[in-house]
Amino acid sequence: MCGIFAYLNYLTPKSRKEILELLVGGLKRLEYRGYDSAGVALDSADGKDISIIKKQGKVKALEEEIFYRTNIDFESKVYSHVGIAHTRWATHGVPSEVNSHPQRSDVEHAFVVVHNGIVTNYKEVKTLLHQRGYSFESETDTEVIAKLIHHLWVQHPGYSFRELVEQVVQQLEGAFALCFKSKYFPGECVATRRGSPLLVGIKTKTRLATDHVPILYGKDHRPHGRTELPVIPRSESTSKFQPLEDKEVEYFFASDASAVIEHTNRVIFLEDDDVAAVKEGALSIHRLRRCMDDPHAREITTLKMEIQEIMKGNYEYFMQKEIFEQPESVVNTMRGRLNFRDNSVTLGGIKDYIPEIKRCRRLMLIGCGTSYHSAIATRQLLEELTELPVMVELASDFLDRNTPVFRDDVCFFISQSGETADTLMALRYCKGRGALIVGITNTVGSSICRESHCGVHINAGPEIGVASTKAYTSQFISLVMFALVMSEDRISLGSRRQEIIEGLKNLDNLIRQVLQLDEKVKELAKSLFQHKSLLIMGRGYNFATCMEGALKVKELTYMHSEGIMAGELKHGPLALVDDSMPVIMIVMRDPVYVKCINALQQVTARDGKPILICEEGDEETKMFADRILEVPKTVDCLQAILAVIPLQLLSFHIAVLRGCNVDCPRNLAKSVTVE
Repeated sequence: MCGIFAYLNYLTPKSRKEILELLVGGLKRLEYRGYDSAGVALDSADGKDISIIKKQGKVKALEEEIFYRTNIDFESKVYSHVGIAHTRWATHGVPSEVNSHPQRSDVEHAFVVVHNGIVTNYKEVKTLLHQRGYSFESETDTEVIAKLIHHLWVQHPGYSFRELVEQVVQQLEGAFALCFKSKYFPGECVATRRGSPLLVGIKTKTRLATDHVPILYGKDHRPHGRTELPVIPRSESTSKFQPLEDKEVEYFFASDASAVIEHTNRVIFLEDDDVAAVKEGALSIHRLRRCMDDPHAREITTLKMEIQEIMKGNYEYFMQKEIFEQPESVVNTMRGRLNFRDNSVTLGGIKDYIPEIKRCRRLMLIGCGTSYHSAIATRQLLEELTELPVMVELASDFLDRNTPVFRDDVCFFISQSGETADTLMALRYCKGRGALIVGITNTVGSSICRESHCGVHINAGPEIGVASTKAYTSQFISLVMFALVMSEDRISLGSRRQEIIEGLKNLDNLIRQVLQLDEKVKELAKSLFQHKSLLIMGRGYNFATCMEGALKVKELTYMHSEGIMAGELKHGPLALVDDSMPVIMIVMRDPVYVKCINALQQVTARDGKPILICEEGDEETKMFADRILEVPKTVDCLQAILAVIPLQLLSFHIAVLRGCNVDCPRNLAKSVTVE
């Protein structure tokens, strides 16, 4: 949801063309998050003013607008420059050039800002600024921020750029990440976040002498009696240290690590209410007030992501690539955790908390969308192996109900990005009530990762497509491994654990077999893509598969689709079944097989022509359907992983046939960082 990318070079000569290519390239890396317009702001040729270029539509359109302009001097070199760029996903105001970011404070572009998130009190601030004589040209909440910092600059001309930003954020409510540039503070960039992700990438020719940047607090830096800012020292040897401002340095501000990884793997993940300021090449991090559990510094993290991981390779779409990566991603989720020689499972991130979890009163699994479905998919197994009550909650509904939470509850928060706003707020709600917080995320350094007491990284690798695929199967396996850990000392469950571990051992090969159905699924898609609706039915372990499959169809194809609990068929959904309604049914040889066969016969008795997903060699079941997708047999609680992959492929192929944007479906964003 929206994307921020900013670039600052200090004593590092770059042509304006190189700077623009860096900014546009950063935006292209953020396209997967979902957006409807894009823009950049950079210094004019004389360095005295700021040029803003914005365009509705794709980054490609912005790129063409930039490089076809004749009034930009592309070849002139600059030694110190700040450029900011943004992809916007419309919240306040329709997609248009005037509503695109960067937003400006006035026609002279004194201050410009890019913004992810929503300012909930923007109307009150806008009213105040109207009274101070400001007029507004856009419908956005972001323009309020640009004009507010201009107003404060007029009121307090002696304030530094960083102090102005600190004053601004104290007036704002909601979730946001902000990056500022000003013609009155050339060569400076200030960024801050609250509830929306933001990181700083650092690129230097000589190594840093420390992996930590000290935090400064407001009481230490009043407008009068300021002290010198500490900077990141750097060393050319183990004994020689020099301040950073004496050396060449480049900084990258981004809402996602995928935008900076091709430039540097050294990043700082900012925390809520951090204000990061770069002045004369020196980076400092400030907070207005100290909290009891605040660390003294922010750590510089070395990312292990490779640029190849976020490239499409030989695939036409990111989602297609990610579906076919699942044999590797499930192995990566288990790597170093599941020892098949002695059948032991070790989850290092929660190992120290297992005794406490075993004493809890109940497990609560909380998520949104696909993450919520992974919780439903594993609830039955968790109940079986832990013998604890397991609640599965949608994060938004969980908050709406003010659900009772107690100190002896253990709450799992599941999110691919680790930044999902509803899930993050539910986490804080539970944490404030004393529950143990366990994060299940795919993103190191994310908000959920940092705010949990313990957790499991699913290690699925970067997922660029908005519709989640490999993250779902890796979340599923992570929760299965947790169930195995919880039951390791139960002799009565030994044979069941052994059965599941054997299933996990061969899972990657079984997924490869399912992926060989791709051409058959593509042919099936040709018979379905012109329909307006699709029903997907199942029960037991595969009820979540139906819901997840239906969600993929809705997300990607814009068709109506519904995942139906087969046991509820007679209570209403059966009225939808006739000879023209496409129905997919999942029937596996598991404990609810007989009940699923009953539902299948009810559909065929109403002239329905169900498409069947079943186990290989199940001749008895295949008699009830004309079109069949067979998946290999595995242990019952893992069968849903194999059953969901044909539905992922089906939604992908239908979307392609309907001419939909597979990787960036309309109205959707990869990381939903606002309510």
